Order: sequence, then C-alpha cells, then structure tokens
Amino acid sequence: MDTAESVICEAEVTCGLPTAAQVTSLEEARAAIDRVDAALAVLLERRAELAGAVQRLKPVGGFAGRDRRREHQIVEAMARRAPSLGAERLARIMNAVIEAGLEVAEESREAR
Repeated sequence: MDTAESVICEAEVTCGLPTAAQVTSLEEARAAIDRVDAALAVLLERRAELAGAVQRLKPVGGFAGRDRRREHQIVEAMARRAPSLGAERLARIMNAVIEAGLEVAEESREAR
C-alpha cells in the first residue's frame, strides 16, 4: 500500500470520529469512545481471522512459531502512527492481541 492509499484508509477509519478537543461533554466523549471501541472490535476480529490464515500458511504455527522480529516491526510501525502511546505500551497491547489471535487459531484448528 502506497503512502497516499495509507492516508486515505486511515482517514476512513477515523472518519466521523471527533478528536478529544472537539468533544464538549462527558456524554459526547463516552459516545465517541463507544464508536472507537466498536471499530476496534471489528478490526480485532478481522486481525484474528488474518492471523489464523498466517498460522495455516506458516511451516511452524501456534505459539512455537511466533516471529518476534515481525512483532517488533508491527509495534514500531504502530508507534509511528500513535506516538503518544509509544512502543513500550503498544508492545504490551499487541502482545495481548497476538496471543488472543493465536488462541483463536488454535481453537479453530482443534475444532476441525
């Protein structure tokens, strides 16, 4: 994905979501958080699905096949987009996301 496409996609994700400076009441702030949480849920579900595809395609899947180098690259790329969160916080978040995705992939594999 080129930079222009990336910017467009990012704008679509945040389209219609107010910034913190734009909310003027507790109710507005909570409603905006609810919308962000709904979008996060959909994105996390999609990520878990894609992570399952990765597990299926890797020669060694599951927790044994974790690619720490790739995980570091993911965190660094995210930190560039979310500098206030920083790499350390994002690493903790992404570790939980990655482990949840691995668990879902494992459960899916066992169900087959």
